[in-house]
Amino acid sequence: MTTATRLVDEEFRALPLAALAEAALSAARAAGADHADLRVHRLQTQSIRLRDGRVEGIENSTDLGFAVRVIVDGTWGFASHAQLSTATAAETARRAVAVAAALRGLNREHVQLAVEPVYPDAQWVSQYEVDPFTVPTADKVALLQDYSGRLAAADGVDHVTASVLQVKEQTYYADTAGSAITQQRVRLHPQLEAITVDSAAGSFETMRTLAAPAGRGWEYVTGADGQWDWTGELAAIPEWLAEKVKAPSVTPGPTDLVIDPTNLWLTIHESIGHATEYDRAIGYESAYAGTSFATPDQLGTLRYGTPIMHVTGDRTEPFGLATTGFDDDGVAGQRWDLVRDGTLVGYQLDRVFAPRLGLDRSNGCSYADSPHHVPIQRMANVSLQPDPSRDTTTAELISRVDDGLYIVGDKSWSIDMQRYNFQFTGQRFFRIRNGRLDGQVRDVAYQATTTDFWGAMEAVGGPSTRVLGGAFNCGKAQPGQVAAVSHGCPSVLVRGINVLNTRQEGQ
Repeated sequence: MTTATRLVDEEFRALPLAALAEAALSAARAAGADHADLRVHRLQTQSIRLRDGRVEGIENSTDLGFAVRVIVDGTWGFASHAQLSTATAAETARRAVAVAAALRGLNREHVQLAVEPVYPDAQWVSQYEVDPFTVPTADKVALLQDYSGRLAAADGVDHVTASVLQVKEQTYYADTAGSAITQQRVRLHPQLEAITVDSAAGSFETMRTLAAPAGRGWEYVTGADGQWDWTGELAAIPEWLAEKVKAPSVTPGPTDLVIDPTNLWLTIHESIGHATEYDRAIGYESAYAGTSFATPDQLGTLRYGTPIMHVTGDRTEPFGLATTGFDDDGVAGQRWDLVRDGTLVGYQLDRVFAPRLGLDRSNGCSYADSPHHVPIQRMANVSLQPDPSRDTTTAELISRVDDGLYIVGDKSWSIDMQRYNFQFTGQRFFRIRNGRLDGQVRDVAYQATTTDFWGAMEAVGGPSTRVLGGAFNCGKAQPGQVAAVSHGCPSVLVRGINVLNTRQEGQ
């Protein structure tokens, strides 16, 4: 498999990884396991938060441990430990076998793993230039203070919040088939928000940066990689905020929308990403945020949207939050179709669910957020593809609207337990009149069912409009787990979507 320009940190590679694997896997075999795998998992996290240029909190944490999974007579067993010794690894493996034996009488579904090639000495490192954990904390605080000061200096800005959350994740996976995989991923999420307060009215309004969380290094926060124009956005936010405060309230009703990728990514996440998780679609995952309307009996026939709709699942997207060389089942990263020509054609799967769908191979969607959590099926980078035939710009999409709205940035959202009825708001809403932007409006939410919304998509922008958005902490499972995931998309034009006036709805 692939390698990156750097190696996994020596500090992690120096751990007794191979010895732990040999001890655990040998003990599991001896105890009767048909399959066993070991995952050593190290998670470093730092969170920095400022308010009005003053540090509110700096939190650092490291989670290190290992887990052993086994299959005994078609039943899973799992055990974990924080002590990295070969004796503990062997004993943990035996505990996992004992768990499987205890559960065997209750198991109604014989576990069968899809076949995957063996990767005996694989290493993968995500793409980044500057490891944020090598940057002094004082330097990070100083940069956030500088950014905060630019916003605070503007008229009408009463308060400013700033934050950055960064994660370095390292794993070592080995199994009884012979795979041994070492990986390292870095991701971070910077954010600033300007707040204006109307003391007389007892109200406030906000406007925040739209830089998405990304699988990048500290160069993303400084702007050294040229991926985000921090200077330009910080200069514009006070003007946008001042205009928003004075903007008229939206008139509700069916409305043509041009939706910017900075807003659309969240609609994709909720209405497509979660809906095409196979465990939800078969009702296996239902307690946390529900199931899915997109059930397997509709595979190949469900009209998800218009024929221009092409959505992929991808574990190889450059700088994607869910990008990895291999998942926690030891499956290599891949790209595949979920919706093609507007029709549901695929799901997100792990090695257990792939055979249930009649597939020979998993598409690599297994992940656990901690050494002490069982890997479950998690979301890949799910993306709407831009127009491959023409580089249609956002301005061209706007020019096709006589009376409508252009929506930028995400904010609040709601969706039902089958990923079907939804409502989304945003950061900025611009009135479109006669194909041109005509100032902001406020109090906007758009509402639809998943198939009605995507079935109203008339046009998608070209590659130049594509932006990679995403969520840093997508929740799933009980006990709860979090995962980071990206969603790429272009601007889109959708016709006749119901717009609500949130102020009127709240009265």
